[in-house]
Amino acid sequence: MAKLLPQVLKGFRDYLPEVMIPRQRMLRTIAEVFERFGFVPLDTPALEYAELLTGKYGDEGEGLLYRFADHGGRQIALRYDLTVPLARVMGGHPELPIPFKRYQIGPVWRAEKPGRGRFREFSQCDVDIVGSTSMVADFECLQVDAAVLRALGLERFRIRVNNRKLLDGILEHHGCTTPDRVVATLRAVDKLEKAGQEPVIALLVQEAGWDAAAAADLLQQLAGSTLDFPFTNPRLEEGRQELSQLFTLAARVGIEPYLGLDLTIARGLDYYTGTVFETFLTDLPGFGSVMSGGRYDGLVGLFRSQPLPAVGISLGVDRLLAGLTELGLLPPVRSTARVLLAVFGPETLGETLLVAAELRAAGIPTEVFPSEGGKLGKQYKYADQKGISVVGLVGPEEQTANTVKLKVLADQRELTVPRAALVSEVLGLLQG
Repeated sequence: MAKLLPQVLKGFRDYLPEVMIPRQRMLRTIAEVFERFGFVPLDTPALEYAELLTGKYGDEGEGLLYRFADHGGRQIALRYDLTVPLARVMGGHPELPIPFKRYQIGPVWRAEKPGRGRFREFSQCDVDIVGSTSMVADFECLQVDAAVLRALGLERFRIRVNNRKLLDGILEHHGCTTPDRVVATLRAVDKLEKAGQEPVIALLVQEAGWDAAAAADLLQQLAGSTLDFPFTNPRLEEGRQELSQLFTLAARVGIEPYLGLDLTIARGLDYYTGTVFETFLTDLPGFGSVMSGGRYDGLVGLFRSQPLPAVGISLGVDRLLAGLTELGLLPPVRSTARVLLAVFGPETLGETLLVAAELRAAGIPTEVFPSEGGKLGKQYKYADQKGISVVGLVGPEEQTANTVKLKVLADQRELTVPRAALVSEVLGLLQG
């Protein structure tokens, strides 16, 4: 058989141990925060019937679906996000308690152009509250957002908040009321951060029917940082009241410094109906949002007879991982073990395995070199390559004396430790 080229599809990636280890630790921290807020885990299939996903993400999102016919001729698609599958679950499981608070961590697929921290296959972490119209639910999502980033060592971030009702009210004032025109306008506005003002004005003119002067006036209003407008209407007032309540609650619990009003946050997906927000890392300008979400009160109703309001957030795992790595908050790690036990030879192998069991029972991640013996230099080099800082050895002398020889690779220090003191000595070395 001919040799195969070991290549990976563009936009996809392998996760080697030095990435996977900190990634898994990051995900455990995130899940702990989710559960601290009372969210329960849920999982859904990677594949869904295509008809369940189409018509939910707008024309732009629809074009990014990986969609195909299976062997039975059924039209299926890889999930684009974790939100629409949640809506399907809520429609198929009326026995679930309401409100239902779930989190899910899993891969999604989008056929988009790869970029910095952006891949065609990537993982999302979602939390959602289904069944509550209260702004307390919206605010809890903002709290989770801030709590996750702080648990990961971040303090310099900004959650930029808006409300689609407020945007609808502003557009209504400008005479933009037809659904197609509103959707086209919001999608254009959503590109303002990346594209800049002039390209967005061109999009508003070409795709949403605005004249250039009115489009420039709209963007000037959205550039403001106040909820005071020289005009009003019921839709705008509803959005303004909801935003005011969010900021009042944020001030009450002390997360207001992380929040900021941004009237240009629109969230391009069609299903958002109220609060919308995106989160940016202050020290990585231009990096893009690492967490986003909002309220989508109409989506779940597509899958059940009784509509259910919902609000949630989605965290881009790979983008946040890239950001934390770039900021030096998540250094690469090559091994899950903290200690390697070298194997002197067959005559001490059994005792070496007993020492490993003692260390593991004490909660110290310990690896035994998978051999019945061999060159010790090779085993020490193996530990160094994996970033393991402490190597233990039980040779014939140590076995007779009931001791273990320890070597700290960083400074080549060696010490012989009685078995009774081994655990405390190793813990001290690892802490040091």
